[in-house]
Amino acid sequence: MCRLLLASVCFSGLLGASTAQAQRRRAPEFEPNVAYDGRFTWVRVKYMLPDLSSGSGFRGGRDLPWSHDYPRGERNFTKILSTLSTARVRLGSSNILTLDDPELGKFPVAYMAEPGFWRPNDKEVLGLRNYLAKGGFIIFDDFAGQHWLNFESQMRRVLPNARAIPMELTHPVFDAFYKVKTLAYTHPYYGLKSEFYGYFEDNDPKKRLLAIANYNNDLSEMWEFSDVGMFPVDLSNEAYKLGVNYIIYALTR
Repeated sequence: MCRLLLASVCFSGLLGASTAQAQRRRAPEFEPNVAYDGRFTWVRVKYMLPDLSSGSGFRGGRDLPWSHDYPRGERNFTKILSTLSTARVRLGSSNILTLDDPELGKFPVAYMAEPGFWRPNDKEVLGLRNYLAKGGFIIFDDFAGQHWLNFESQMRRVLPNARAIPMELTHPVFDAFYKVKTLAYTHPYYGLKSEFYGYFEDNDPKKRLLAIANYNNDLSEMWEFSDVGMFPVDLSNEAYKLGVNYIIYALTR
């Protein structure tokens, strides 16, 4: 079953892994946002980097941490989500929004890459706080090591009374679609032990999960390259299982 899952991702043809990596290093070309139409639409959160000398928003003139794995990561993932579930999923398009954009409230799930570089201004802090209070759910992904320190610091600004709670395998998010059997993952490059943290309403794991953080992990990296053989099939499948579970959980609660 797992290997068949990845077969459905190979809809765009196989590319050499070196080609895919070269594309990732270049500044991406961002597509226009699409209007809300009731379908599940992938929303990626963008943020500025305050330590940049130019107004381009690029670190080192090339790299935007929040854009890592765009657009292949979400394109591959939404194809899998649409194929395996009954969710109405928008394919081939996704949105990029700031946390203080009023449009964000139209979409139930948001995704942020590299929150170790995230430095929200006061409007963005309030925007995320309101988004979560109104029922939104956010996935933090693609960060490791000491990047946790900044992430936790910024989340204290967003939710001053909340704390990051280690996720247990018994939580319903890990059984929302697939029965996830283990959380013993490692970072695909660094070999660090992955850890999963949740932010809950009233700090109560029995109440609504507001946000989940994939620390020492990079699910979207594995989604991005799942059709080029860069990572073992089983590893890519596990990344898809977690992502599908997150979305189904958020859409049904």
